[in-house]
Amino acid sequence: MAEGGGGARKRAPALLEAARARYESLHISDDVFGESGPDSGGNPFYSTSAASHSSSAASSDDEPERPGPAAPPPGAPDAQDLEEDEAGAGWSATLRDRPPPRFEDTGGPTRKMPPSASAMDFFQLFVPDNVLKNMVVQTNMYARKFQERFGSDGAWVDVTLPEMKAFLGYVISTSTSHCESVLSIWSGGFYSNRSLALVMSQARFEKILKYFHVVAFRSSQTTQGLYKVQPFLDSLQTSFDSAFRPSQTQVLHEPLIDEDPVFIATCTERELRKRKKRKFSLWVRQCSSTGFIIQIYVHLKEGSGPDGLDALKNKPQLHGMVAKNLCRNAAGKNYIIFTGPSITSLTLFEEFEKQEIYCCGLLSSRKSDCTGLPPSMLSNPATPPARGQHQIRMKGSMSLICWYNKGHFRFLTNAYSPMQQGVIIKRRSGEIPCPLAVEAFAAHLSYICKYDDKYSKYFISHKPNKTWQQVFWFAISIAINNAYILYKMSDAYHVKRYSRAQFGERLVRELLGLEDASPAH
Repeated sequence: MAEGGGGARKRAPALLEAARARYESLHISDDVFGESGPDSGGNPFYSTSAASHSSSAASSDDEPERPGPAAPPPGAPDAQDLEEDEAGAGWSATLRDRPPPRFEDTGGPTRKMPPSASAMDFFQLFVPDNVLKNMVVQTNMYARKFQERFGSDGAWVDVTLPEMKAFLGYVISTSTSHCESVLSIWSGGFYSNRSLALVMSQARFEKILKYFHVVAFRSSQTTQGLYKVQPFLDSLQTSFDSAFRPSQTQVLHEPLIDEDPVFIATCTERELRKRKKRKFSLWVRQCSSTGFIIQIYVHLKEGSGPDGLDALKNKPQLHGMVAKNLCRNAAGKNYIIFTGPSITSLTLFEEFEKQEIYCCGLLSSRKSDCTGLPPSMLSNPATPPARGQHQIRMKGSMSLICWYNKGHFRFLTNAYSPMQQGVIIKRRSGEIPCPLAVEAFAAHLSYICKYDDKYSKYFISHKPNKTWQQVFWFAISIAINNAYILYKMSDAYHVKRYSRAQFGERLVRELLGLEDASPAH
């Protein structure tokens, strides 16, 4: 087996400089939203945020050591037999260098926005007027049908485009006020906002909220449960594709879309009982260099069947299905996709490689589909190796890495050469040698985790009961965060350096007509 250990520490300074150079192109930083937090370390290899939800196991500095495997029972195959079986399956300790996937595309915005572009201009790259006009039509259609069935509503008049924009603005305002009740704007309490409240009466807002629809009626051909929001998701996906070209490195994961834990901690038991459990799982493919969310996939819990949300959380093959849906537009582009344990599998990675999609994923014997992997690499030795040591087996272009850092961490990759060395930088432990694939996984995942920690604060706090509306507002939240990323990469950011909170507040005022939006498009 190929091993690396103490000797690599002597090369750590050179590896450190090389590692820093490798990740200079990453755009995410602690001030990605125009704010500097206490975790502004400028180091891509660890997160100093105490609240970080990092899924990068390679940065787990305090993980307790797991016990080694029990002694093999009598008659069990010995190490030599295992090696022969694994060699017969194509796995070898002989390593071969391989070039990285070729990538010549230039990532970033596809359209140059003028310095005068407003928050609304960036938002409307994804939610243009024609989409909003359709919401107006569908809402008015639904209101008419509703009243035909349940009786006339004398207080209702058809909604207009300016009113629809104001309606969106009111709900979006909860992403910066962090107040779940939009009606607090008119309350006169702590979250009240007189300047916003004057644009529309509370009664009118509640009427629009009652009848608001993206798709008023199910067509005869539609059977899937997201029919009321799917056209909007499709439109959003098209606009994401046309507005931005991602970098080569991307991450598949579930973003942090659940409620603020501080808010939940302050809820009474009665309030918590009234809150309905989310009936869907939302996954994304995200550019790890900028944080731009390239693709959204929503998996509905359709009862307790094999495709239900409970099954999705427990069955790697269903997570593989999610990965295939997220990467359906990625074929032939030589992207490198980072995955968590529930997605990582030899079968999936081999299937992706045929489509010129390359992967680097963390493995877990408990969460991953380990079919086809050599058993000797999945069990821990009774005596822990030195920190930074690793073993690698190779099959074709696929490398299985077992790396030790106060615990055994396993990675499967066909995107990085097993011959290339990297380094993990820890604040307390210094530099820890590792294969390049481990370094890349830790670097890119730590950026996405920092992004998650910050952008999840700006999700719309309004919590409707209907699933399609929950999906809609989550999608709007993602669109606003993507709009802010494009704003930060544009000339407009150098004119007025809005933080993410300021950008959101500005967008709300422009939607309500309280600020002029420049005619940039």
